Amino acid sequence: MQIDLSNNFDALRQRVRAITDKYPGEYWRELDAERKYPSEFVDEFSKSGLLSVLIPTEYGGEGRSLSEAAVIMEEIQAAGCNGGTCHAQMYIMGTLLRYGNEDQKQRYLTKVAAGELRLQVFGVTEEHTGTDTTKLRTFAEKVDGGFKVNGHKFYIGRGQHSDLMLLLARTTPLDQVKKKTEGLSIFLVDMREVRGKELDIRPIRTTMNHSLTEIFIKDLFIPDENLVGELGKGFRYILDSMNAERLLIAGECIGDARYFIDQATDWANKRELFGRKIGQNQGIQFPIARAYASMRAAEMIVKKGTAMFDAGQKVGEEANMALLLASEASWEAGNAAIQTFGGRGFDANYDIERKFRETRLYQVAPISKNMILAYLSEHVLGLPRSY
Repeated sequence: MQIDLSNNFDALRQRVRAITDKYPGEYWRELDAERKYPSEFVDEFSKSGLLSVLIPTEYGGEGRSLSEAAVIMEEIQAAGCNGGTCHAQMYIMGTLLRYGNEDQKQRYLTKVAAGELRLQVFGVTEEHTGTDTTKLRTFAEKVDGGFKVNGHKFYIGRGQHSDLMLLLARTTPLDQVKKKTEGLSIFLVDMREVRGKELDIRPIRTTMNHSLTEIFIKDLFIPDENLVGELGKGFRYILDSMNAERLLIAGECIGDARYFIDQATDWANKRELFGRKIGQNQGIQFPIARAYASMRAAEMIVKKGTAMFDAGQKVGEEANMALLLASEASWEAGNAAIQTFGGRGFDANYDIERKFRETRLYQVAPISKNMILAYLSEHVLGLPRSY
C-alpha cells in the first residue's frame, strides 16, 4: 500500500467547487434560521454523481475510491457548506454493495447513482441504548413472506428527507444468542411507501441544522427480499460502514478546519485596530498557526486511513484516530477563528458561528471521542476493557 501525496485530486475538487459556489453563506444562513433541509443543494450533488462516486460503474456510479470520496466531503466543508445533510449516502451504500444481492443492487443502487433515489438514513441508534448497539430494542418478527418490525429509532439524520433507509433490528432476542453481536439483521426499507403510516417520523431540534429525527415503527412489514445479507449477521455488516463513515466525516472535519483557518487568516490580514493589522499580533497568529499544524497532522491520518481502506486492509485503528484528531483539529480551528473575529465570530452574518456549531457535533457523533479512546486503549494498546 502506498499513500500518493502528489495527487491532490484537483479536477475532482474543481467539480465540487463548481456546485458549492452556487450555494454561498446566505443560502445556508436562511436554512439554518428555519432549520430547513437543503433540498436544492442535495439534489444537485446527487444528480452530478458526486454523492454516488463509490457505486461501481456497472450500477451507474463512478467507481471511485474512498480517498476520492473523502476529498469531495472535505471540499464541500471547506466551501462553507454543510455536507452532513447528505454524507450518509456515501457510506450507507457500502453495506448494500458488499452484502446485498444482485437484485437489490439493480433495483436500488442504479437509481441512487442516477440521482433518482436518496439513500441517506441509517436506522441504528435508539434512545435507551445509544452506542450500546447490541442492546437495541427494535425487533423484526418473522412472518409469512417477510418480517413485522416494531421499535423506536432516535437521533436519526435526514429521516424526513430520504427515500430509503437501512434499518438494523434484532431478529433473535438478546437472551437467546451466544454472543451479543449475533441476532441483528439489516433491512432495506422504502420509506416513501410507509412514511406517515407504519413510520411516524418526528423532527428533533438541535444546536445545528442537521435534520435529526426520531422514528416510531409500528407493525412495519418488510418483505423477505429486502433482507440485506444473512439473517443475524447485521452487526458485522455495519462495522464496515462505520469505518468508512468515520473516515469520510474526518475528511469533512479537515474541510471545516480549512474553512476556519482561511476565514481567520483573511480577516486577520484586513482587520485594522490601533493603527495596524491584527494579523501582526502573535496573539492572533499563534492560535491560527497551531490550528493549521493540527489540521495538517490529522490530514495525514485521514489519507493513511482512506488509502488502507481502498487497499482492503483493516482500518479500525486509523478510522478511529482520524475522526478523533480531525474533529479536534476542526474545533481548535473554529476556536481560533472566533477569537480572531472577536464579536463578529458570534454574528450569524459571518457564518463562523454556524460552522462552529456544526463541527462540534463530530466529537460526539457518529461516535463519542471517549468511545474512540476506549477502543484504542483496549484494541490497540492491550489495556483492560473499561466498559
